[in-house]
Amino acid sequence: MTLKIILLSSIIPLIKGMSDPCYPSPCGKHTQCHYSNGRPVCSCLPGHFGNPLSYCQRGECQDHYDCAPSQACRDYKCVNVCAGQCGVNAECNPRNRIPVCSCPPSYTGDPLVSCRRIDPEELCHPSPCGPNTKCDVISGVPTCSCLPTYIGSPLIGCRHECETDYECSPSQHCRDYQCTPACKAGVCAPTAICEVSGHRAVCTCPKGYFGDPYVSCRAECQTHRDCPSDRPSCLGEKCVNPCSSGVCGVNAKCEVRGATPICSCPRDMTGDPFVRCRPFEPADLCEPNPCGANTKCTPGHDNTGKERPVCTCLPGYVGDALTACRRGECQSDQECRSDQVCLNYECRSVCTDQCGIDAICNAQNHVATCSCPPGYAGNAITRCYSDTINRRGRIYYNKKRQAVNN
Repeated sequence: MTLKIILLSSIIPLIKGMSDPCYPSPCGKHTQCHYSNGRPVCSCLPGHFGNPLSYCQRGECQDHYDCAPSQACRDYKCVNVCAGQCGVNAECNPRNRIPVCSCPPSYTGDPLVSCRRIDPEELCHPSPCGPNTKCDVISGVPTCSCLPTYIGSPLIGCRHECETDYECSPSQHCRDYQCTPACKAGVCAPTAICEVSGHRAVCTCPKGYFGDPYVSCRAECQTHRDCPSDRPSCLGEKCVNPCSSGVCGVNAKCEVRGATPICSCPRDMTGDPFVRCRPFEPADLCEPNPCGANTKCTPGHDNTGKERPVCTCLPGYVGDALTACRRGECQSDQECRSDQVCLNYECRSVCTDQCGIDAICNAQNHVATCSCPPGYAGNAITRCYSDTINRRGRIYYNKKRQAVNN
Protein backbone atom coordinates (compact mmCIF):
# COMPACT_ATOMS: atom_id res chain seq x y z
CA MET A 1 0.00 0.00 0.00
CA THR A 2 2.80 2.47 0.90
CA LEU A 3 4.60 1.73 -2.38
CA LYS A 4 1.43 2.53 -4.36
CA ILE A 5 1.05 5.91 -2.62
CA ILE A 6 4.70 6.84 -3.29
CA LEU A 7 4.44 5.90 -6.97
CA LEU A 8 1.17 7.79 -7.36
CA SER A 9 2.53 10.98 -5.70
CA SER A 10 5.49 10.97 -8.10
CA ILE A 11 3.34 10.34 -11.16
CA ILE A 12 0.66 13.03 -10.42
CA PRO A 13 2.95 16.07 -11.05
CA LEU A 14 4.15 14.42 -14.27
CA ILE A 15 0.55 13.87 -15.40
CA LYS A 16 -0.37 17.43 -14.37
CA GLY A 17 2.57 18.88 -16.31
CA MET A 18 1.56 16.89 -19.39
CA SER A 19 -2.09 18.12 -19.23
CA ASP A 20 -1.58 21.71 -17.93
CA PRO A 21 0.69 23.98 -20.03
CA CYS A 22 0.74 26.43 -17.07
CA TYR A 23 2.43 23.84 -14.82
CA PRO A 24 5.15 24.60 -14.16
CA SER A 25 4.39 28.28 -14.92
CA PRO A 26 6.31 29.72 -17.89
CA CYS A 27 5.51 33.26 -16.64
CA GLY A 28 7.56 35.70 -14.59
CA LYS A 29 7.18 36.92 -11.02
CA HIS A 30 3.90 38.48 -9.87
CA THR A 31 2.03 37.04 -12.84
CA GLN A 32 -0.76 34.61 -13.53
CA CYS A 33 -1.03 31.96 -16.22
CA HIS A 34 -4.06 30.62 -18.01
CA TYR A 35 -4.34 28.86 -21.24
CA SER A 36 -6.27 29.84 -24.34
CA ASN A 37 -6.62 27.77 -27.52
CA GLY A 38 -4.27 25.17 -26.07
CA ARG A 39 -1.47 27.69 -25.33
CA PRO A 40 -0.33 29.24 -22.02
CA VAL A 41 -1.06 32.98 -21.75
CA CYS A 42 0.82 35.10 -19.18
CA SER A 43 -0.57 38.29 -17.62
CA CYS A 44 0.38 40.56 -14.71
CA LEU A 45 -1.51 40.18 -11.44
CA PRO A 46 -4.17 42.82 -10.76
CA GLY A 47 -2.56 46.08 -9.66
CA HIS A 48 0.76 45.21 -11.41
CA PHE A 49 2.34 46.12 -14.73
CA GLY A 50 5.40 45.12 -16.73
CA ASN A 51 6.51 42.18 -18.89
CA PRO A 52 4.55 39.14 -17.66
CA LEU A 53 7.11 36.82 -19.28
CA SER A 54 9.81 38.09 -16.92
CA TYR A 55 8.63 40.38 -14.08
CA CYS A 56 5.62 42.51 -13.13
CA GLN A 57 5.97 45.25 -10.54
CA ARG A 58 3.26 46.60 -8.28
CA GLY A 59 1.66 49.74 -9.73
CA GLU A 60 1.51 53.13 -8.03
CA CYS A 61 -2.28 52.82 -7.89
CA GLN A 62 -5.14 50.50 -8.71
CA ASP A 63 -7.96 53.03 -8.97
CA HIS A 64 -8.44 56.82 -8.97
CA TYR A 65 -8.91 56.98 -5.20
CA ASP A 66 -5.29 55.87 -4.65
CA CYS A 67 -4.19 59.20 -6.19
CA ALA A 68 -4.46 62.85 -5.19
CA PRO A 69 -7.77 64.64 -6.01
CA SER A 70 -6.14 66.32 -9.02
CA GLN A 71 -4.83 62.99 -10.41
CA ALA A 72 -6.26 59.88 -12.01
CA CYS A 73 -5.00 56.29 -12.13
CA ARG A 74 -4.00 55.30 -15.66
CA ASP A 75 -2.03 52.15 -16.37
CA TYR A 76 -1.49 51.85 -12.58
CA LYS A 77 0.21 55.28 -12.44
CA CYS A 78 -1.09 58.57 -10.93
CA VAL A 79 -1.16 61.24 -13.63
CA ASN A 80 -2.38 64.86 -13.70
CA VAL A 81 -5.92 64.81 -15.16
CA CYS A 82 -5.40 68.31 -16.59
CA ALA A 83 -2.22 67.55 -18.54
CA GLY A 84 -2.75 68.58 -22.19
CA GLN A 85 -6.54 68.69 -21.86
CA CYS A 86 -7.35 72.40 -22.38
CA GLY A 87 -6.66 74.97 -25.10
CA VAL A 88 -4.34 77.97 -25.30
CA ASN A 89 -4.80 80.48 -22.41
CA ALA A 90 -7.50 78.26 -20.89
CA GLU A 91 -7.71 77.25 -17.23
CA CYS A 92 -8.12 73.66 -16.07
CA ASN A 93 -9.65 72.72 -12.73
CA PRO A 94 -9.95 69.06 -11.73
CA ARG A 95 -13.37 68.20 -10.30
CA ASN A 96 -13.87 64.66 -9.06
CA ARG A 97 -10.77 63.75 -11.10
CA ILE A 98 -12.33 65.12 -14.28
CA PRO A 99 -10.56 68.00 -16.12
CA VAL A 100 -12.88 71.01 -16.44
CA CYS A 101 -11.69 73.61 -18.98
CA SER A 102 -12.81 77.24 -18.88
CA CYS A 103 -11.68 80.62 -20.16
CA PRO A 104 -10.33 82.91 -17.37
CA PRO A 105 -12.05 86.21 -16.51
CA SER A 106 -11.90 88.82 -19.29
CA TYR A 107 -11.34 86.05 -21.87
CA THR A 108 -13.68 84.36 -24.32
CA GLY A 109 -13.59 81.54 -26.85
CA ASP A 110 -13.58 77.74 -26.87
CA PRO A 111 -11.61 76.62 -23.78
CA LEU A 112 -10.86 73.30 -25.49
CA VAL A 113 -9.13 75.14 -28.36
CA SER A 114 -8.11 78.70 -27.45
CA CYS A 115 -9.20 81.66 -25.29
CA ARG A 116 -8.65 85.30 -26.26
CA ARG A 117 -8.93 88.53 -24.27
CA ILE A 118 -12.28 90.31 -24.55
CA ASP A 119 -12.34 93.86 -25.91
CA PRO A 120 -15.29 95.42 -24.01
CA GLU A 121 -15.74 98.23 -26.52
CA GLU A 122 -16.53 95.84 -29.32
CA LEU A 123 -19.82 95.06 -27.59
CA CYS A 124 -21.05 98.56 -28.52
CA HIS A 125 -19.91 98.43 -32.16
CA PRO A 126 -22.34 98.29 -33.80
CA SER A 127 -24.52 99.86 -31.09
CA PRO A 128 -27.50 97.76 -30.00
CA CYS A 129 -29.28 100.95 -28.84
CA GLY A 130 -31.86 103.16 -30.55
CA PRO A 131 -31.60 106.82 -31.74
CA ASN A 132 -30.61 109.57 -29.28
CA THR A 133 -28.91 107.10 -26.97
CA LYS A 134 -25.45 106.13 -25.84
CA CYS A 135 -23.96 102.68 -25.30
CA ASP A 136 -21.61 101.92 -22.39
CA VAL A 137 -20.06 98.58 -21.45
CA ILE A 138 -20.76 97.98 -17.76
CA SER A 139 -19.44 94.81 -16.11
CA GLY A 140 -18.96 93.26 -19.55
CA VAL A 141 -22.57 93.99 -20.66
CA PRO A 142 -23.56 96.59 -23.29
CA THR A 143 -25.90 99.04 -21.51
CA CYS A 144 -28.12 101.54 -23.33
CA SER A 145 -29.22 104.90 -21.88
CA CYS A 146 -30.94 108.00 -23.21
CA LEU A 147 -28.88 111.11 -23.92
CA PRO A 148 -29.33 114.05 -21.49
CA THR A 149 -32.77 115.74 -21.76
CA TYR A 150 -34.13 112.68 -23.59
CA ILE A 151 -36.52 109.99 -22.32
CA GLY A 152 -37.96 106.74 -23.62
CA SER A 153 -36.79 103.21 -24.26
CA PRO A 154 -33.06 103.32 -25.08
CA LEU A 155 -33.33 99.98 -26.90
CA ILE A 156 -35.88 101.48 -29.32
CA GLY A 157 -35.11 105.20 -29.25
CA CYS A 158 -35.31 108.27 -27.02
CA ARG A 159 -37.09 111.63 -27.47
CA HIS A 160 -37.46 114.97 -25.69
CA GLU A 161 -39.84 114.70 -22.75
CA CYS A 162 -41.52 117.99 -23.67
CA GLU A 163 -41.40 121.02 -25.95
CA THR A 164 -44.03 123.18 -24.12
CA ASP A 165 -45.56 123.41 -20.61
CA TYR A 166 -48.81 121.88 -21.86
CA GLU A 167 -47.08 118.57 -22.56
CA CYS A 168 -46.44 118.25 -18.80
CA SER A 169 -48.80 117.58 -15.88
CA PRO A 170 -50.61 120.56 -14.24
CA SER A 171 -48.04 120.64 -11.40
CA GLN A 172 -45.07 120.80 -13.80
CA HIS A 173 -43.56 123.06 -16.42
CA CYS A 174 -41.19 122.37 -19.31
CA ARG A 175 -37.55 123.34 -18.69
CA ASP A 176 -34.68 122.20 -20.93
CA TYR A 177 -37.04 119.76 -22.68
CA GLN A 178 -37.88 118.08 -19.35
CA CYS A 179 -40.99 118.24 -17.20
CA THR A 180 -39.94 119.50 -13.77
CA PRO A 181 -42.03 120.35 -10.70
CA ALA A 182 -43.08 123.99 -10.75
CA CYS A 183 -42.73 124.01 -6.96
CA LYS A 184 -39.27 122.49 -6.85
CA ALA A 185 -36.93 123.40 -3.99
CA GLY A 186 -35.69 126.96 -4.03
CA VAL A 187 -38.70 128.51 -5.79
CA CYS A 188 -40.33 129.65 -2.55
CA ALA A 189 -38.93 130.43 0.89
CA PRO A 190 -38.18 127.31 2.99
CA THR A 191 -41.24 127.85 5.22
CA ALA A 192 -43.55 129.17 2.51
CA ILE A 193 -46.45 127.35 0.88
CA CYS A 194 -46.13 126.68 -2.85
CA GLU A 195 -49.14 126.15 -5.13
CA VAL A 196 -49.21 125.77 -8.91
CA SER A 197 -51.41 127.82 -11.20
CA GLY A 198 -51.08 127.62 -14.98
CA HIS A 199 -47.87 125.60 -14.68
CA ARG A 200 -46.34 128.39 -12.53
CA ALA A 201 -45.43 128.40 -8.82
CA VAL A 202 -47.37 130.73 -6.49
CA CYS A 203 -45.75 131.21 -3.05
CA THR A 204 -47.55 132.28 0.16
CA CYS A 205 -46.61 132.35 3.85
CA PRO A 206 -48.52 129.93 6.12
CA LYS A 207 -51.12 131.24 8.55
CA GLY A 208 -49.38 132.94 11.47
CA TYR A 209 -46.19 133.58 9.49
CA PHE A 210 -45.08 136.86 7.92
CA GLY A 211 -42.49 138.02 5.42
CA ASP A 212 -41.77 137.63 1.73
CA PRO A 213 -42.81 134.05 0.73
CA TYR A 214 -40.18 134.06 -2.01
CA VAL A 215 -37.46 135.04 0.50
CA SER A 216 -38.41 134.15 4.09
CA CYS A 217 -41.48 133.55 6.24
CA ARG A 218 -40.59 134.12 9.88
CA ALA A 219 -42.32 132.24 12.68
CA GLU A 220 -41.84 130.64 16.12
CA CYS A 221 -38.20 129.60 15.79
CA GLN A 222 -35.15 129.64 13.58
CA THR A 223 -33.00 126.94 15.28
CA HIS A 224 -33.54 124.12 17.79
CA ARG A 225 -32.05 126.34 20.54
CA ASP A 226 -35.11 128.59 20.21
CA CYS A 227 -37.41 125.73 21.38
CA PRO A 228 -38.31 124.46 24.92
CA SER A 229 -37.36 120.94 26.17
CA ASP A 230 -40.86 119.50 25.69
CA ARG A 231 -40.78 120.58 22.03
CA PRO A 232 -37.06 120.34 21.27
CA SER A 233 -37.11 120.47 17.49
CA CYS A 234 -37.59 123.48 15.27
CA LEU A 235 -39.39 122.25 12.17
CA GLY A 236 -40.86 124.66 9.63
CA GLU A 237 -40.01 127.48 12.07
CA LYS A 238 -42.27 125.81 14.66
CA CYS A 239 -41.25 124.09 17.89
CA VAL A 240 -42.46 120.47 17.88
CA ASN A 241 -41.75 117.10 19.49
CA PRO A 242 -41.20 114.69 16.54
CA CYS A 243 -41.88 111.67 18.78
CA SER A 244 -45.33 112.86 19.90
CA SER A 245 -47.04 112.22 16.59
CA GLY A 246 -46.89 108.43 16.74
CA VAL A 247 -44.17 108.30 14.09
CA CYS A 248 -42.84 105.00 15.48
CA GLY A 249 -44.59 101.61 15.55
CA VAL A 250 -45.96 99.50 18.39
CA ASN A 251 -43.36 98.60 21.08
CA ALA A 252 -40.74 100.74 19.30
CA LYS A 253 -38.44 103.32 20.96
CA CYS A 254 -38.32 106.93 19.72
CA GLU A 255 -35.38 109.26 20.28
CA VAL A 256 -34.97 112.79 18.97
CA ARG A 257 -31.66 113.73 17.41
CA GLY A 258 -31.78 117.31 16.30
CA ALA A 259 -35.06 117.53 14.41
CA THR A 260 -35.16 113.89 13.41
CA PRO A 261 -37.12 111.17 15.24
CA ILE A 262 -35.08 107.95 15.42
CA CYS A 263 -37.21 104.79 15.68
CA SER A 264 -35.67 101.50 16.81
CA CYS A 265 -36.71 98.17 18.27
CA PRO A 266 -35.48 97.18 21.76
CA ARG A 267 -32.48 94.82 21.95
CA ASP A 268 -34.63 91.73 22.62
CA MET A 269 -37.08 92.49 19.79
CA THR A 270 -37.12 92.71 16.02
CA GLY A 271 -39.39 93.95 13.26
CA ASP A 272 -40.12 97.22 11.48
CA PRO A 273 -39.78 99.99 14.12
CA PHE A 274 -42.10 102.16 12.03
CA VAL A 275 -44.85 99.48 12.18
CA ARG A 276 -44.40 97.02 15.06
CA CYS A 277 -41.63 95.44 17.14
CA ARG A 278 -42.00 91.85 18.35
CA PRO A 279 -39.87 89.29 20.25
CA PHE A 280 -37.28 87.36 18.23
CA GLU A 281 -38.37 84.01 16.73
CA PRO A 282 -36.22 81.18 15.28
CA ALA A 283 -37.55 82.00 11.81
CA ASP A 284 -35.84 85.42 12.07
CA LEU A 285 -32.48 83.64 11.64
CA CYS A 286 -33.35 83.22 7.96
CA GLU A 287 -34.51 86.82 7.41
CA PRO A 288 -32.75 88.07 5.41
CA ASN A 289 -31.67 84.78 3.83
CA PRO A 290 -27.92 84.21 4.51
CA CYS A 291 -27.73 81.27 2.07
CA GLY A 292 -26.72 81.16 -1.59
CA ALA A 293 -28.82 80.74 -4.73
CA ASN A 294 -31.07 77.64 -5.10
CA THR A 295 -30.92 76.86 -1.38
CA LYS A 296 -33.25 76.59 1.61
CA CYS A 297 -32.65 78.22 4.99
CA THR A 298 -34.04 76.62 8.15
CA PRO A 299 -33.44 77.53 11.82
CA GLY A 300 -31.05 75.15 13.57
CA HIS A 301 -28.30 74.89 16.20
CA ASP A 302 -24.49 74.69 16.18
CA ASN A 303 -22.28 72.30 18.22
CA THR A 304 -22.75 74.41 21.36
CA GLY A 305 -26.54 74.42 21.04
CA LYS A 306 -26.63 78.06 19.95
CA GLU A 307 -29.33 78.87 17.43
CA ARG A 308 -28.09 79.53 13.91
CA PRO A 309 -29.38 79.35 10.32
CA VAL A 310 -28.81 76.06 8.44
CA CYS A 311 -28.35 76.24 4.65
CA THR A 312 -29.15 73.24 2.41
CA CYS A 313 -29.41 72.80 -1.36
CA LEU A 314 -32.88 72.47 -2.84
CA PRO A 315 -33.90 68.94 -3.99
CA GLY A 316 -32.19 68.16 -7.27
CA TYR A 317 -29.36 70.64 -6.63
CA VAL A 318 -25.77 70.16 -5.45
CA GLY A 319 -22.96 72.46 -4.35
CA ASP A 320 -22.02 74.74 -1.45
CA ALA A 321 -25.28 76.00 0.04
CA LEU A 322 -23.47 78.97 1.63
CA THR A 323 -22.57 80.36 -1.81
CA ALA A 324 -24.75 78.77 -4.52
CA CYS A 325 -26.17 75.39 -5.55
CA ARG A 326 -26.36 74.23 -9.14
CA ARG A 327 -28.90 71.87 -10.67
CA GLY A 328 -27.67 68.27 -10.65
CA GLU A 329 -27.16 66.22 -13.79
CA CYS A 330 -30.18 64.06 -12.96
CA GLN A 331 -32.86 63.36 -10.39
CA SER A 332 -33.88 59.85 -11.47
CA ASP A 333 -32.36 56.93 -13.40
CA GLN A 334 -34.63 57.72 -16.37
CA GLU A 335 -32.69 60.94 -16.98
CA CYS A 336 -29.49 58.92 -17.60
CA ARG A 337 -28.49 56.46 -20.34
CA SER A 338 -29.81 52.94 -19.96
CA ASP A 339 -26.35 51.78 -18.81
CA GLN A 340 -26.25 54.40 -16.03
CA VAL A 341 -27.96 55.19 -12.73
CA CYS A 342 -28.52 58.50 -10.93
CA LEU A 343 -26.32 58.72 -7.81
CA ASN A 344 -26.11 61.99 -5.87
CA TYR A 345 -27.80 63.73 -8.84
CA GLU A 346 -25.03 62.52 -11.24
CA CYS A 347 -25.21 59.83 -13.93
CA ARG A 348 -22.80 57.00 -13.06
CA SER A 349 -22.10 53.66 -14.74
CA VAL A 350 -24.48 51.00 -13.43
CA CYS A 351 -21.66 48.38 -13.58
CA THR A 352 -19.19 50.22 -11.33
CA ASP A 353 -18.04 47.78 -8.57
CA GLN A 354 -21.11 45.55 -9.07
CA CYS A 355 -19.60 42.22 -10.24
CA GLY A 356 -16.84 39.94 -8.99
CA ILE A 357 -13.34 39.26 -10.28
CA ASP A 358 -13.22 37.99 -13.90
CA ALA A 359 -17.01 38.38 -14.14
CA ILE A 360 -18.84 40.14 -16.99
CA CYS A 361 -21.25 43.00 -16.26
CA ASN A 362 -24.04 43.84 -18.68
CA ALA A 363 -26.15 46.98 -18.14
CA GLN A 364 -29.68 47.33 -19.42
CA ASN A 365 -32.59 49.49 -18.29
CA HIS A 366 -30.44 50.88 -15.43
CA VAL A 367 -29.85 47.37 -13.98
CA ALA A 368 -26.51 45.51 -13.77
CA THR A 369 -26.44 41.81 -14.66
CA CYS A 370 -23.36 39.79 -13.57
CA SER A 371 -22.34 36.53 -15.26
CA CYS A 372 -19.23 34.38 -15.66
CA PRO A 373 -17.69 34.38 -19.16
CA PRO A 374 -17.58 31.20 -21.29
CA GLY A 375 -15.18 28.68 -19.82
CA TYR A 376 -15.62 30.10 -16.32
CA ALA A 377 -17.82 29.17 -13.37
CA GLY A 378 -18.44 30.43 -9.86
CA ASN A 379 -20.35 33.21 -8.13
CA ALA A 380 -20.37 36.13 -10.55
CA ILE A 381 -21.06 38.51 -7.67
CA THR A 382 -17.74 37.61 -5.97
CA ARG A 383 -15.41 35.74 -8.45
CA CYS A 384 -15.40 33.48 -11.51
CA TYR A 385 -12.91 30.61 -11.94
CA SER A 386 -11.75 28.85 -15.09
CA ASP A 387 -13.64 25.55 -15.70
CA THR A 388 -10.31 23.92 -16.68
CA ILE A 389 -8.78 24.68 -13.29
CA ASN A 390 -11.89 23.45 -11.48
CA ARG A 391 -11.99 20.21 -13.52
CA ARG A 392 -8.28 19.44 -12.92
CA GLY A 393 -8.79 20.07 -9.20
CA ARG A 394 -11.66 17.57 -9.05
CA ILE A 395 -9.65 14.88 -10.98
CA TYR A 396 -6.67 15.34 -8.67
CA TYR A 397 -8.85 15.15 -5.56
CA ASN A 398 -10.68 12.00 -6.75
CA LYS A 399 -7.40 10.14 -7.61
CA LYS A 400 -5.88 11.08 -4.29
CA ARG A 401 -8.93 9.79 -2.42
CA GLN A 402 -8.85 6.51 -4.35
CA ALA A 403 -5.14 6.08 -3.56
CA VAL A 404 -5.76 6.60 0.14
CA ASN A 405 -8.67 4.12 0.14
CA ASN A 406 -6.53 1.47 -1.62
